[in-house]
Amino acid sequence: MTDISIQGLVKAFEQDKNILNGLSFDVEKGERVGILGKNGAGKTTLFRIMTGQIHKDEGQLVIAQGKRIGLISQIPVYPNGYTVEDVLKTAHSRIFDLEEKMKELSAQMAGNNSDAILREYDKAAAEYERLGGYTADAERNRVANGLEISELMRGQLFSKLSGGEKTRVNLARLILEDTDILLLDEPTNHLDLKATLWLEQYLVRFHGTVLAISHDRYFLDRTVNRIIEITEGKAEFYSGNYSFYVEEKNRRYEEQLKKYEKEQKELKRLDEAATRLYQWGTGNEALMKKSFAIRSRMARIEKTDRPRAEREMRMKFSQREFSGDEVLLIDGVSKSFGEKTLFKDLELIIEGGERIALIGENGSGKSTLIKLIMGEMPPDSGMLRRGPSVKTAYLPQIIKFDVPERSLYDTMLYSENCTPQSARDRLGSFRFSGEDVFKPVSALSGGEQSRLRLCMLMRDEINFLILDEPTNHLDISSREWIEEAVDSFEQAMLFVSHDRYFIEKFASRIWFLENGTITDFHGGYEDFLEFQKRQEEIEAANKQKQTKKSTVKKENTGKKSGNVEKQIQRLEKEIEALEGEMSALDSEYEKFGSDYQKLMELDETKAALEEKLEDMYDKWQELSEGA
Repeated sequence: MTDISIQGLVKAFEQDKNILNGLSFDVEKGERVGILGKNGAGKTTLFRIMTGQIHKDEGQLVIAQGKRIGLISQIPVYPNGYTVEDVLKTAHSRIFDLEEKMKELSAQMAGNNSDAILREYDKAAAEYERLGGYTADAERNRVANGLEISELMRGQLFSKLSGGEKTRVNLARLILEDTDILLLDEPTNHLDLKATLWLEQYLVRFHGTVLAISHDRYFLDRTVNRIIEITEGKAEFYSGNYSFYVEEKNRRYEEQLKKYEKEQKELKRLDEAATRLYQWGTGNEALMKKSFAIRSRMARIEKTDRPRAEREMRMKFSQREFSGDEVLLIDGVSKSFGEKTLFKDLELIIEGGERIALIGENGSGKSTLIKLIMGEMPPDSGMLRRGPSVKTAYLPQIIKFDVPERSLYDTMLYSENCTPQSARDRLGSFRFSGEDVFKPVSALSGGEQSRLRLCMLMRDEINFLILDEPTNHLDISSREWIEEAVDSFEQAMLFVSHDRYFIEKFASRIWFLENGTITDFHGGYEDFLEFQKRQEEIEAANKQKQTKKSTVKKENTGKKSGNVEKQIQRLEKEIEALEGEMSALDSEYEKFGSDYQKLMELDETKAALEEKLEDMYDKWQELSEGA
């Protein structure tokens, strides 16, 4: 069954320039579709047309009858005084209306037991149950907890929240509405890793249709099974997730390039043949006819357009060789704001060449730690010290320029003190060319401003690169450009990011900031996730062990035969000794907490001990029950 059918969609905001130019595609019920395209390709325009916010110029848009669409880019305006809880409850407005109706009908039934009122009440009660009225409160709590909307936050005024918090609340409301078709426009932009993971798990279970515009490549890999790329106002289709799209797009490019080159070779051969025949055919009608026939054949050949590859950035960081042992020392550093302690007594060292990802939930203090390192604010206690030969470059999360009214060209001349030709060359290598270099910096998008700042950073000889959410406002191709530049940088790097693709590609060490402390893990992102999973399993196993231990140590009030009693006593001593080995093993886990290979060995040892302990518990239970 088709949920969405779009045929020949056209939309223009400027005369003679169609942003959507005959866009056509169908989406079947239950499909998960990723919508890709460069910034300005028309992705958000498509969503706004689908939700009726703007009108199409031409074409057909059909949504399956009875299907409800929910969009998560626009945040509705709510009445003054609405709390977050009030906003969440708007998703269950039909349930609350039915509750009121059932109360009224109950009051009527007290004095009038007519069949008509009973039937009306039964109908309302059935609809109330169908809509999930009896579990509405629990569902509201589940979704709010998953998106980290705390009880405290639920009592706050919605109008006082930050943009990111409003986005999370609106996403929760949309999920609670049980929408049939979800339109997600950059849903992970304001979510931390934990909330993003929860959203991914929710979408896997969601039975409706999903269309997602996203630059989060991990998110697309885990949530969509089809890609539609909008290119020059039309749709190109890929039957798989993002990783499939990358491989298939490259394959198509190579195939089209080979076809184009083969055609050009054939056209050149025919052209040379026609030219020769024409030259030889002076006074020879037969040869002239052959020449014209070849020209006609050339005109009839269906031409393949030359495929266009993205122009790569050619600039790389100018690196200074690092000499010394430590790039950065963090010694006993603490920072609080009022009663909230972000972190306390941090002890960390960064050495040359390390690539460290600083991750954690929103509000955990990641950006604050970066500001302390950059000297933008002082710590409450402790010391941060950079090595004497360290030269740092910093790309902040919020990009600012001294004089945003200046053009890109003038910004390079004044801020970088470079020659006019050098300014044009450097801007061109970052895909700022032609008349674009004379635009005011203030007219650039967030992604373009990040690209310009990166262009300026790359001039200096640096050996310590700090990035705060470097890919946050960038489209996929811009993210790939930054990754290419960073990939060539061989010195120390510390970066804050929620982009799991970026983290996995570059991090060789993870700093996980949670509850005021940093877990320092030596390894990549996927290894860190395995480490976290293992720690949770250890914690659950320890709880189970304590439960069994208390069962074993219950007083046995019944009399046992002498032989059985001795066996039980011996078993209890063996169990106690084995539990001692398990405790010693737990301390080994703490000692080698960031050594991935050692932890794997400890896992194998612990699994063998746990199996042996299980057998002893079972044997003790049999002897105790049989005595």
